[in-house]
Amino acid sequence: MEPRPIITLTTDFGEGSRYVGAMKGVLLSINPDADVVDISHTVPHQDIRQGALTLLEATPYYPPGTLHIAVIDPGVGTSRRILYAEIDQQRYICPDNGLLTCLADRAKPSTMRSVENSELWLDGVSHTFHGRDIMAPVAARLSLGIDPTDVGPVIEDYARISLPRAERVAQKIEGEVIEVDSFGNLITNITAEMIADVPRDENTRVRCDEHETLGIFDAYGDQPPMTLIALVGSGDKLELAIVDDSAKIMLGVGVGVPVTIEW
Repeated sequence: MEPRPIITLTTDFGEGSRYVGAMKGVLLSINPDADVVDISHTVPHQDIRQGALTLLEATPYYPPGTLHIAVIDPGVGTSRRILYAEIDQQRYICPDNGLLTCLADRAKPSTMRSVENSELWLDGVSHTFHGRDIMAPVAARLSLGIDPTDVGPVIEDYARISLPRAERVAQKIEGEVIEVDSFGNLITNITAEMIADVPRDENTRVRCDEHETLGIFDAYGDQPPMTLIALVGSGDKLELAIVDDSAKIMLGVGVGVPVTIEW
């Protein structure tokens, strides 16, 4: 028996949104055998960068050929394009607004097309809900086996967003918080590779805004509750956490706050 096709949804609609239900209805009406999976619907509203990071952290773990729909779309209804892309054996449908930046930085897209074939869309496309009326029906039809060449022409250029880069000079690394996860942990743009040779003991000082902790640890449980700890998280980036609590709330900081490592 062939496995059921998987279609994932990543949006900024919010948990319990009727818009998510509408997209699922379209998908299942066209392909009742599709396995529709929610990645996240709590991307901050219109936050393209957080959407791009969410796709980077989650989608590579799906089976090859999975279709991923991402709808963080502040430009809906404008002349911005809708993209179909194949990146590292995964398939994506999303607005052309930079959502694929992080994925494309990791692996060059093997295919990039502009979704222009209106015969694959729903009738009476809304100016404010292309996720339901264009992206969902196109994804459902792709899951049924239509050729990707049918969605529209190949394109070479696509929108990208600028992402802050951490910098290392001598025995100092300067970065910043780029994401706050659902536990309130502060995830930075300082990668595990950048700190591979940095001492992990108390001679290493990690500062976040006006807060400081000593050492870089392996697990949250390596320090007592209510302690500020620095460690490399599952996304291979340095993060700051308050053991058993929320660093975002306890420290009163968020995305964009500078983080410095010195040793």
